[in-house]
Amino acid sequence: MENLLNRITLNPEICHGKPTIRNKRYTVDLVLDLLTSGMTEAEILSDYPALEKEDIYACLAYAAKLTRTKSYTKTA
Repeated sequence: MENLLNRITLNPEICHGKPTIRNKRYTVDLVLDLLTSGMTEAEILSDYPALEKEDIYACLAYAAKLTRTKSYTKTA
């Protein structure tokens, strides 16, 4: 999984520092939103030819890692 996470970059010069894929202007949340909307891996790769299937897996790995927190705080 760490190899996949190396594809996720944080650069204040790109997309205001949001997590992106390989320093490109494709944000992690964009890919997750596409998957959530029902797009398949093949459809995403067709619509965004600069992406690779490992980029999609990296976004999922990044999201999974974010859910592994030590504590939770109720906000509402």
